[in-house]
Amino acid sequence: MKKFTIPLFLVTLFLYACGNDKDQSDAYGNFEVIDVLVSAEGQGKLIDFNVEEGVEIESGTVVGVIDTMQLHLKKMQLFAGIKIVQTKTRTLNAQLASSKIQLKNLEREMARVDKLLEDDAATTKQKDDIEGNIDLLESQIAALETQRATISAEQGSLRIQIIQLNDLIAKSSISNPIDGLVLQKYKEQGEIVAPGVTLYKIANLDELILRAYVSGDQLSQVEIGKQVTIKIDGAEGIEELPGYVTWVSSQAEFTPKIIQTREERVNLVYAIKVSVKNDGRLKIGMPAELNF
Repeated sequence: MKKFTIPLFLVTLFLYACGNDKDQSDAYGNFEVIDVLVSAEGQGKLIDFNVEEGVEIESGTVVGVIDTMQLHLKKMQLFAGIKIVQTKTRTLNAQLASSKIQLKNLEREMARVDKLLEDDAATTKQKDDIEGNIDLLESQIAALETQRATISAEQGSLRIQIIQLNDLIAKSSISNPIDGLVLQKYKEQGEIVAPGVTLYKIANLDELILRAYVSGDQLSQVEIGKQVTIKIDGAEGIEELPGYVTWVSSQAEFTPKIIQTREERVNLVYAIKVSVKNDGRLKIGMPAELNF
């Protein structure tokens, strides 16, 4: 009977494959970051813009200014309009005061004529004349009150426009919204911008998100808040970091081509997000593995 011997290298390869299968990670993915697109809120020339790619900026730092000269001129024009309105108001107030004094005098005269009529010392025509003058004055007073209300509303409108201009002037100063690193710069100093135009992209790299994919039979191992182990390639081999599951997709999708899972690519998988504190080793787009 012949004896068959298995070559040593085949035994070694088999043992390595078994061990490698045990060490296989549960999911694979790449690191991404939540970035913020900072856009202009005003319109005009970008007269100052201190933003450079790769530079960290603190939240609240003023990084740029949009030209506000036209806004200031418009504001001065509105203030001049308010002064004109105030002058009109003073004139109307003087006319109203004069008309009301005349009305009181006519009312006193009417009371005197009524007493004279009782004694047959005055005529009906005198009373009719006074009543006509009173009606005329009351109409004039009502018209002046209407004009004053209209002018007051006009003054209110001008003040609201000034508030709007103040808001636009304030928004012409570009303030950085978060602590982070500038990833990309889209505009340069001297360019014309408009509301909604993206100026730069910034992100906080203190915490990155690992987007990975798991199969349906792995969902029972995944829950929000669960701690997992992240594996990355380091200078001295595989390095491990802790992470926490922050999101699990409720909808299945086909496996993205860049992702490797245990199952074939045609199988449906679920996306998950894992939050990982960045100690400086993690970079956007870096591949990583995780174990539950």
